[in-house]
Amino acid sequence: MCQLCDYPEMLKHVDLAPLPNRVAVFEIVGNSPAPLSVQEIFEIVRRSQRMNRVTLYRILDLLVEKGLVHRISAGDRSFRYGLAPNANHPNHPHFYCNRCGNMECLAPEAVNVDTRSVERTFPALIERVEIRLDGICRSCLRGRKSGPH
Repeated sequence: MCQLCDYPEMLKHVDLAPLPNRVAVFEIVGNSPAPLSVQEIFEIVRRSQRMNRVTLYRILDLLVEKGLVHRISAGDRSFRYGLAPNANHPNHPHFYCNRCGNMECLAPEAVNVDTRSVERTFPALIERVEIRLDGICRSCLRGRKSGPH
């Protein structure tokens, strides 16, 4: 759980009312140690809130539109949702396991991209960089050694 983020205040800061469903979804995404699928968010939110999938998708779309949450593409053609970079959480790359489908956050310094160099050769304003490394995670590699998958 992030002790540094005040989710209702962050919603107010982008002119969104801190409605209970919005706060609940934002807290679930923000307090997760890894990006979550819609299904994972839905299962967690249903433990404490009455919410249907349409409402969940609308809230996620709104949080993405306001820059509070990032929609991260996964290797299985789906999306995961994670907290967007803010004063307490820097932008960082992700690792997606092609075998089990888990996505993990990597340390911000794990992969560096010099956007200034890109802007010198490609005159554009870069607003966001999304880096995803795909491969096989440690758990799946261990499982592979003990038997075929």
